[in-house]
Amino acid sequence: MVTEIMGTKSGIDVTVRDNNVDQAIKVLKRKMAQDGILKQLKSKKAYEKPSERRRRKMRESQRRLRKAIAKRARRQNFD
Repeated sequence: MVTEIMGTKSGIDVTVRDNNVDQAIKVLKRKMAQDGILKQLKSKKAYEKPSERRRRKMRESQRRLRKAIAKRARRQNFD
């Protein structure tokens, strides 16, 4: 199943086992979050001012940097 969301093609398949729809929805949401589809939908929901976009990108950049530093520190501690 290939669906088109916001101009991009997404091939997310989820199988329902033993009529457990709740588990299938949980798996679908997790896969959508990993692919960035939810983030993309939220960003297209409303207009984002350029100043807000810069602040958001700066926060995301700082978060990635903190994660990388923490990962490096963990790796050095294990050596």
